[in-house]
Amino acid sequence: MTNSLLLVSYLLSAVLFILSIRSLAAPDTARKGNLLGIFGMVLAIGATLSSSLVSDTLWVGLALIVGALIGSYFALKVKMTALPQMIAAFNGLGGLSAVLIALAEILSGSALYVENAIGLLIGAVAFSGSILAFAKLQGLISAKPLHFPLHRTFNLMLALLVVASCAHFVITGQIEPFYLLAAASLVLGVTLVLPIGGADMPIVISILNSYSGWAAVGIGFSLNNILLIIVGAIVGASGAILSYIMTKAMNRSLMSVIFGSFGEGSTASVLEANQQAKAGDPQDAAFIMENASKVIIVPGYGMAVAQAQHILKEMAEVLASKYNVEVKFAIHPVAGRMPGHMNVLLAEANVPYEDVFELEAINREFATADVAYVIGANDVTNPLAKTDSSSPIYGMPVLEVGKAKTVFFVKRSLATGYSGVDNPLFYAPNTFMLYGDAKKVTEEITSVLEQ
Repeated sequence: MTNSLLLVSYLLSAVLFILSIRSLAAPDTARKGNLLGIFGMVLAIGATLSSSLVSDTLWVGLALIVGALIGSYFALKVKMTALPQMIAAFNGLGGLSAVLIALAEILSGSALYVENAIGLLIGAVAFSGSILAFAKLQGLISAKPLHFPLHRTFNLMLALLVVASCAHFVITGQIEPFYLLAAASLVLGVTLVLPIGGADMPIVISILNSYSGWAAVGIGFSLNNILLIIVGAIVGASGAILSYIMTKAMNRSLMSVIFGSFGEGSTASVLEANQQAKAGDPQDAAFIMENASKVIIVPGYGMAVAQAQHILKEMAEVLASKYNVEVKFAIHPVAGRMPGHMNVLLAEANVPYEDVFELEAINREFATADVAYVIGANDVTNPLAKTDSSSPIYGMPVLEVGKAKTVFFVKRSLATGYSGVDNPLFYAPNTFMLYGDAKKVTEEITSVLEQ
């Protein structure tokens, strides 16, 4: 393949990637977006293998096959609730690739010190930070903020060491400061993510995703690969934009995320010890719902774990068709530990798009709702976000389900959400707890409604 044809193929691949991201912005076009991304990647890989850039197609082909098999296996096996962990792992692998390529380039005698140093620095931070984020999300280590004495001072000194070693390497080209830069960047990635609490981990994942993109840009300049530069910039910019959108949705500061001050509030319970939660049953819930005029369903992480979206849609259809109840779905921007998680699950169950509303569009309607049916959502409905300045979720906009006449919380227990904060709505006079598996409880309610 000639160089001109290779550049045209790369340009077409970049266009396909841009169209893919654009299509992924909405559930009804997401499938097309995935296909466009696949076509773009196949074109990019095929063009590269057919060019003079690859001298040993056997080893490269074997690596592609092994990588494709591993990726396909995890994509087929991973549960929807574990997608944030998988994204974190993929971010980490992208960062590690940048580190290894930068190392290989320098050891092979490359004089592009600035490009390789940038790729190594950002890639190492993305790799170690993503691995730690994966461990927190997977429950391998505590999701709570983890601090050590003078951690801010330590991070500042470590950042200065990274800058100094980077400058030393760029000026002298010596391999020793390059190794020091790699080691310090890996440690920095860990210490930046360590003090961040689980409630804020979705934003961290998005930021690390942006880091991996910018690492690819640095490596793209190092390899003189236009496609890597373009795609890396797309990933880096889209990750940064998503991070900004999420911080705005959670009423956070992006700088506070980067410097690890999230989740540092107290997670201690502010509830009185003598408060009691009222337990309800599916029969009671069905009776109240069938006599309601408006029901707002709030899906959360519990729905994703139980895979209850299909029966939830069936319950909504029965209420609407048999009892003439107005049913709407309320979605928080970060419900389910990642943006769009709930939208995807509801789209999978063929819930009409016009029945699904974001927080800003639905919040005022809770005051006119007869029933709020909350299925596994805790932190995104917690009123302490408005009243308790010591809470790690303080300032985050929440769905105001407590304003409905009756609130049903479907949970296995009174356990706290991912942020570790108690929800006082469990003990409110208009709240009933429906204990059990979300899918089973909803099935029982639907069965009663059908009768």
